[in-house]
Amino acid sequence: MTTADMTTADRTTAAAQIEAAAMRALRETQGQDVDHQADAIEHAMAEELGKVAVKSVIYTSGEIDPTRSQLPQTKPGEVLLMEEDPRLQKMPEKPTLVDFFRLRFSPAKQHLLQSAALAREKGCDEKVVMACLLHDISVVGFIQADHGYWGAQLVEPYVDEEVAWAIRYHQALRFFPDESVGYGYPDAYIRYFGKDFKPSKVMCEAYDYARNHKWYMTARLVTLNDLYAFDPNKHIEIEAFTDIIGRNFRQPAEGLGYDHSPSAHMWRTIIAPTRFL
Repeated sequence: MTTADMTTADRTTAAAQIEAAAMRALRETQGQDVDHQADAIEHAMAEELGKVAVKSVIYTSGEIDPTRSQLPQTKPGEVLLMEEDPRLQKMPEKPTLVDFFRLRFSPAKQHLLQSAALAREKGCDEKVVMACLLHDISVVGFIQADHGYWGAQLVEPYVDEEVAWAIRYHQALRFFPDESVGYGYPDAYIRYFGKDFKPSKVMCEAYDYARNHKWYMTARLVTLNDLYAFDPNKHIEIEAFTDIIGRNFRQPAEGLGYDHSPSAHMWRTIIAPTRFL
């Protein structure tokens, strides 16, 4: 049976079996060094899966020095995964933005939904609401570092140019107060990065460019709604924005990832992040 043939029940069972195999490997390697345990867990999961799921270098750099020799990814007789990972929820044949929110984005997506809701409550233009809804899309589904740039690239083929621009430059603007609109340096950043933190030269240059751009205020409004959109007791569903998405997101008929746009490959990576190639 391929992953494409699996039902929801099949996938749930497979995920449980893979998790159980990982726990067995962890118990069996109790007391051994962390690298040995990690290798044992990976191989146990691969054996249960039937195909070896891989982790790209970028996802392990830091935990592992990428310049060091690594153990082979497969044992004799094993094959590499080249489709969706059965441990993940099955994506539809022609996935939409809403499908990604439901089936691939982390629970931190509530931050995006709350940010967009706040912007809408304030009466912001739909472009601003859309930018708020997507501003941290890379954080919740792709790559965290330089998330504004990755996020903008993900959505550029499907949204107004101003929306993508605001997503890209909100990353730099967050670090720079603008008292004229009531935006101060976030207290949270002092906790996160320390009181002596200074933005990088690249972020300073991006800020200088954005500050004098015609769309500066669109990106600045993203930071204004970004700052206060954290309420752990509030839950918003993506369906609350289906009308705004319909008017402001050009959903490809083929499905996100399959339309040959400049960012289609990025959406396919989110669909199947452990595929070998």
